[in-house]
Amino acid sequence: MGAQKSIHAGKAKIDVNVDLTHKLCASLMLTPFRSTGSPLSLVIGSLYLKHPNLFGGSEKLDVSLDKGLYDSNVLIAYRRPRPEWLAQQSFVIQHSIAPEIGVHGVPMDNFSRSGSGGVNLSRLAVGLDLNEPTSTKWSSTTSIKFEHIRPLSDDGRSISRDFDGFPVTCSGSSHDNMVVLRQESRYAKANDHSFCRLSLQIEQGIPVLSKWLIFNRFKFIASKGLKLGPAFLLTSLTGGSIVGDMAPYQAFAIGGLGSLRGYGEGAVGSGRSCLVANNELTFPLHKMLEGAIFLDCGTDLGSGIYVPGNPALRQGKPGCGLGLGYGLRFKSQFGHFQVDYAINAFQQKTVYFGISNLAS
Repeated sequence: MGAQKSIHAGKAKIDVNVDLTHKLCASLMLTPFRSTGSPLSLVIGSLYLKHPNLFGGSEKLDVSLDKGLYDSNVLIAYRRPRPEWLAQQSFVIQHSIAPEIGVHGVPMDNFSRSGSGGVNLSRLAVGLDLNEPTSTKWSSTTSIKFEHIRPLSDDGRSISRDFDGFPVTCSGSSHDNMVVLRQESRYAKANDHSFCRLSLQIEQGIPVLSKWLIFNRFKFIASKGLKLGPAFLLTSLTGGSIVGDMAPYQAFAIGGLGSLRGYGEGAVGSGRSCLVANNELTFPLHKMLEGAIFLDCGTDLGSGIYVPGNPALRQGKPGCGLGLGYGLRFKSQFGHFQVDYAINAFQQKTVYFGISNLAS
């Protein structure tokens, strides 16, 4: 049961999307790992506030609040008008709370799903985003932000160690602080028969104070789409690595929807490096319905032992995996929906439900 409503208050616009989701329906899409005693804990929804002319000079203010069953995210962005040939600036404040299942989650049912590891992350980020003007097929975004990360238990208490007594922060205390300079460059090229995309992300931890994290984290995503008659083949390769200071929550988690289907979130591995390949062939079944077959594989390149506390080894993650299956894709004016049926290398069946590109 859900509702959507747009409210105009002067020049401001408020978009409300609330979903009073029944616990049974939610359990079909999400792995239940925490008790939900309050009725409000079953509410899933989002609230957006947009003001196009905050101080009369075309300044824009965007405020968004998203709440899931076990996570929440608040984002405030303020943008000042600048000439089109200059980088567009956004002052951003963001706070989120989410379970750290990818690294600390425990694989269950032959790795087909992940249970809670009892570690949640509270992230506070304050900083500046710079969106560079698009040049030909390239675009780039630069940001510099202060980040305060505090691990929490399931009941909201600050923690410094996991259930096995290993640190969950780099500093060994109840929180980590860092200043992160992030650069992302994107390339896109498309025609009637194919497309290719490339994303390069580099994060550098700046040692403003001696106890703050110093690291370099690199990630790339390369994808290629090719039309084969009425069918369409999509293949992508994702990889990354991190050097320097590292907290367990910075590890690359492998497994789950959007990574390696047939496995639970992070159930394949979590390492300092990763390499994941996804291949999917879709073919039309109806005007708004497509069928799909896919093959995913991934590995941590043997880097799981270099993550502080080695959570992957303690949880028995294999470090590499293979998943294959088939699914349906339904396209409508309200968004894209997908249902996937997958098995992993342990022959454990998994059903995924996905929703993407929802219209506002």
